[in-house]
Amino acid sequence: MSYDEGLAERIRDYFQQRGDVEEKKMFGGLCFMVSNHMCCGIVKDSLMLRVGRDNYEACLAMKHASEMDFTGKAMKGMVYVAPEGFESDQDLVEWLCRGTAFVESLPAKKPKK
Repeated sequence: MSYDEGLAERIRDYFQQRGDVEEKKMFGGLCFMVSNHMCCGIVKDSLMLRVGRDNYEACLAMKHASEMDFTGKAMKGMVYVAPEGFESDQDLVEWLCRGTAFVESLPAKKPKK
């Protein structure tokens, strides 16, 4: 699996104070689970983000964001962000806040065994 390890470290730094974050290898890259919900990840050098259906169109309208079409069909509620969209730490944090806010709005989920 190939993904940007530098970006992974930046995301780990963002989540370092949380005890409910787990990393999983998924989508040919790395995924970050927050409270057992998929929140964000890295596919090659792009940020993958779960923003939810209500925020989907607004996020797609943002510069450097595109549909997540991992399977060849757009996955509504999920976006890719090109590396230019999170070059600064502030930009990365803003994207990660969107994903974190969405998963925190979801009902509690029990861990898979």
